[in-house]
Amino acid sequence: MSPAARGAPVSPAARGAAVSPAARLGDQHLARAALTYLAEPGDPALGVLLEIYEPAEVLAAIKAGTLPGPAPGGGDRPARRRALEAALGRWRIRLSWLPGDEHLTAMCRDRIRLVCPADPEWPGALDELGPARPYALWLDGHADLRLACARSVSMVGARAATGYGAHVAGEIAADLGERGWVIVSGGAYGIDAAAHRGALATGAVTIAVLACGVDYAYPAGHADLFAEIAEQGLLISEWPPGRQPARWRFLVRNRTIAALTCGTVIVEAGERSGALNTARHAAQLGKPLMAVPGPVTSAQSAGCHRIIREWGATCVTRADDIIEMLSPLGAADPPRRPAPAIAGAAPARDELDTASARVLDAFPVRGAAGTSTIAAEAGVDLDTVLRCLGLLAGSGFIERCDRGWRLRKPSSAC
Repeated sequence: MSPAARGAPVSPAARGAAVSPAARLGDQHLARAALTYLAEPGDPALGVLLEIYEPAEVLAAIKAGTLPGPAPGGGDRPARRRALEAALGRWRIRLSWLPGDEHLTAMCRDRIRLVCPADPEWPGALDELGPARPYALWLDGHADLRLACARSVSMVGARAATGYGAHVAGEIAADLGERGWVIVSGGAYGIDAAAHRGALATGAVTIAVLACGVDYAYPAGHADLFAEIAEQGLLISEWPPGRQPARWRFLVRNRTIAALTCGTVIVEAGERSGALNTARHAAQLGKPLMAVPGPVTSAQSAGCHRIIREWGATCVTRADDIIEMLSPLGAADPPRRPAPAIAGAAPARDELDTASARVLDAFPVRGAAGTSTIAAEAGVDLDTVLRCLGLLAGSGFIERCDRGWRLRKPSSAC
């Protein structure tokens, strides 16, 4: 279902595109958008080329069928060049699928936007994937991806979840959400859906990483869930709008789920569950890997018990266990999100950590400010500001608008 069909409000970024479409995507962004149509995510050959050439040069090479300039270095140069040019031929087959630049630019409306490496919203954690990092990400929703991922947990598990697994996933996700953590999952039936709904129930941000276009509701039974996620968080995909899912694409996107977050929790998984693929990526990236134990008689928990026994995953049973694993040694856990304030009541600023309190105090009483201005006023570095903004927004102190960030007021609108 498209955002327009949902009748959703337009994000500040999308409003900018509506006013000036030509300014929305530059040449390199247009090239990366095009590459999402031509190559499948995680293609090592394209990853290598993007480390050597600019995206626009790679796109031109695909159209021409030959690499620009001398052969890239490393190994047997002629053999390496032949392998890369063979890849160009593989991608050329899809040139007929490629929309024109005007169409690509027009897609960035009604909340849909393209985020590329080096953009302010790009999560640096994705760069840990090296040549396998996404070429670009298509997003649908209002949340800031980089801010959201700064304090996030991926929670995945079996599609055919038991009542026990769904209950535990929902409870842990809700508890984490109340304490300022963002839940990242895959939007599937079972554990994924329970985790998303647990976060949504507490008003927390949640992110669904899809194996299809962000405008394609799969599974179809989750169309309403995806609409809620886009309103409160983000739908993201490496595939362009309109692309349908395929079974192997779910495995490819799992590396992105693992890379985006601070750690991964497997709530329920059988011996052959796709959730173990996400767990493997997390382990390979050196991310904290956790698993929730289940009944020893349950086949749906056999995978969790295996990764605890053989992969060194940490056994967790509640949100506190997860926060302890993901928080720096000695770091204080932020307060739970306060209940909606009574009109005229002062916010509980005294419960904030020192850095968050300084950042909050740097906000202008009226109007809005950008992250650099807030950092300068608070006297802290930009990374600290980005970390604190996610907590402050999740706790209801501030909100994002088309001019940056501002103090949250009742019934305010950008």
